[in-house]
Amino acid sequence: MSWETIIGLETHVQLRTKSKMFCGCSTAFGAPPNTQVCPVCLGLPGALPAANGAAIGLAVRGALALGCAVHPKSVFARKNYFYPDLPKGYQISQFDQPLATNGTLSFLSSERGVVNATIVRLHIEEDAGKSIHDRFAKATAVDLNRSGVPLIEIVGGPDLRSPAEARAYLQTLKQLLEYIGISDCDMEKGSLRVDANVSVRRAGETALSTRTEVKNINSFAFVEKALTVERDRQIALVESGGSVTQQTMLYDSKENGVRPQRSKEESHDYRYFPEPDLLPLVVDTKWQKEIRDTLPELPEARRKRMVANYGITEQDAQVLTLTKALADQFEAAAKVAKSPKRVANLVQSELMGRLKAKGLEIEQSPISMKGVAASADLVESGAISGKMLKDLYDLAFERGKDFSVVYEEQGRPEQSRDTSALERIIDEIIATNPRQVEQYRAGKKTVVKFFVGQVMQASKGQANPQLVNELLAKKLDG
Repeated sequence: MSWETIIGLETHVQLRTKSKMFCGCSTAFGAPPNTQVCPVCLGLPGALPAANGAAIGLAVRGALALGCAVHPKSVFARKNYFYPDLPKGYQISQFDQPLATNGTLSFLSSERGVVNATIVRLHIEEDAGKSIHDRFAKATAVDLNRSGVPLIEIVGGPDLRSPAEARAYLQTLKQLLEYIGISDCDMEKGSLRVDANVSVRRAGETALSTRTEVKNINSFAFVEKALTVERDRQIALVESGGSVTQQTMLYDSKENGVRPQRSKEESHDYRYFPEPDLLPLVVDTKWQKEIRDTLPELPEARRKRMVANYGITEQDAQVLTLTKALADQFEAAAKVAKSPKRVANLVQSELMGRLKAKGLEIEQSPISMKGVAASADLVESGAISGKMLKDLYDLAFERGKDFSVVYEEQGRPEQSRDTSALERIIDEIIATNPRQVEQYRAGKKTVVKFFVGQVMQASKGQANPQLVNELLAKKLDG
């Protein structure tokens, strides 16, 4: 029997501010435990919160980029629960009157093509502290530096149909948030965290089944693995005659398994009520317009424009817009290069592979995009061959220098266009390979690749391939 997986993601995103949501404490990462705290984020009696205007502006920016309706009035609420890392005994969040609702995030699914996923709501809240279980034997430590750090929670609808789609959705969301500059989305630092609601149903059914929530997922790869494990667990449970219990599951990346943490809370378990120490949040149309006017070109629109302007494929555009920095650099190079398409090809075929092998990001590349454009022009003009380019790229990565610098250091090498010298090489190769000559003249024309390879090897990769092919054709057909 076939099954359908239903996934909805709740994504917590740390906003890029210098101070916390309701006090002036620093949000800098890596400070000694419990050094970035004050009476407000410690929840001391009499301490009153004051909303961070910069954080609110970033939250509105995110909501507008996701196509949400930003409400003129929203309300902060207290979400009550008791845990060691929550000093107040409640978290300031938003509940029945959130900042924004009804948005959309379009992403490319390998299974269904373009999927328009629903953004149910986007609201502002503060982060809790962090419980540390491995610092002291048989004891749990608490670091409250994160307590009060500004977050937005982006609640997606149950629109995803596989773990792979969940990963693609998150990668697209991360890309969008980085483009608009509201978060660094660094999962290792906790700037982006994901909880996933998962259920399964038999193919053809329309009603949603009992769901579980999977937590403790700290990478995109683990998102896909965790959801695969939980999906398979639910299917096996139902097929064996059991039923799914609504509960929170923790993912263990070392074991690649899930285990129950607690029963899944509903909204009434948190006893939400309006935050009495904060006024309703008002975002008027003028402020919305000011923020909307500062939004950059978003990734989806940029991909379409780049395809139209530079003659590259949609797949090229997907790769070249992975980050705003990469897209900016490519466009700067494409505008001056003889062939933007060749620049796009070299980025993917020569640059990205070497960066991945070295564990480097595009910003750490020794070869700048200007260098890629220069190398593309040399290949386009026939000055260097593809083999020569590969060798120069290897040298650039070995020496940690840009392409143009290495090209000069190597004496500006060029392909050989000396016809007489190439003819001597070709005559010698034809003379020493009579069997291949017979095969070619008997109609097996693909043997010419053998001769081209031999000539390129003999010329140490410096022969012009087009000229080699022309000369070979004359000699072999003559």
